[in-house]
Amino acid sequence: MKKLVLETTSPFQGLAELVAYDEGLFAKEGIEIEWADRDETGIKTVDTSLTDVKGADPFGSHGTLLEQGKADMYNACEWGNYCRVQDTQVGSRQVGRRGIVSYAAIVVRPDSQVFTGQQLAGKTVGVPFYFGTHYLALHLLEGFMPREDIRLCRTSNGSRPRFDAMMRGEIEATTLTEPYVTLAEKKGCRTICEAFYHGTEVASDRVDAETYGAFNRAVREAVKRINADKAKYLGYFIDYHAKKDAEIAALTPQDLRASRIVVCDPAPIPLDEMQRTYEWLKSWGMLEQTATPLALVNLQIQQAAHTVAAE
Repeated sequence: MKKLVLETTSPFQGLAELVAYDEGLFAKEGIEIEWADRDETGIKTVDTSLTDVKGADPFGSHGTLLEQGKADMYNACEWGNYCRVQDTQVGSRQVGRRGIVSYAAIVVRPDSQVFTGQQLAGKTVGVPFYFGTHYLALHLLEGFMPREDIRLCRTSNGSRPRFDAMMRGEIEATTLTEPYVTLAEKKGCRTICEAFYHGTEVASDRVDAETYGAFNRAVREAVKRINADKAKYLGYFIDYHAKKDAEIAALTPQDLRASRIVVCDPAPIPLDEMQRTYEWLKSWGMLEQTATPLALVNLQIQQAAHTVAAE
């Protein structure tokens, strides 16, 4: 049996992998999964003075263990992974998109005077730098205002501390994922804008195409099961946080919206989307050391593995 060490993942970004693990789908493909426990919350405080991503560490959580040789793979948002593999010290590369399309939202307090995206111009929005909701906030906000009016600052990597900081008034708005969007709404908060975004898998050179293909066959089966009965799997979003968060533990699966859970077969990153993502990141002053997005993806492993997975 082939062993793969994965960095731990939350349901909002790794539901299909968690289901594949719990239901024995990896084992059925001859893969033994071991979870390496990364510090998912990493940064735990608000720093309103840190407004430029260049002052933050791309390996503040995702990728830390792979860089240390303690994990073979991790998944995170596609934008952040472009930046991480540019800065990798161990030759890691993206090898394809993961099985879940993550949902997130920009949220404000019940007493906030912000009701539309346009009204966030010049107001502080707390985000976790190099995480999916950081980039999503940029995408969403630049549709409502000139870039110079966007005011982001670094907050905690975990949704709970970000939510608490917003409720204390330390920041005007923040980005949340599930189940914290649901919790915020139950507390009267308003969702200003929301969207879905892709993530990718990043692998070390220890992961070959055959192994990653088998990994993806297991994930594809998990995707099929989730799509057949989303309600069955909503509890993952509560159970994952329940031991550490009493308010999340008090939620029920019926509180969550199944429409916010979107999973699809893992697949190669389309070349046209890869180029657009690269150019957009460049436009924000990132990927300055990379001449082509093709340098950030192991195209050979990606193509071979997904071909194997589809057989």
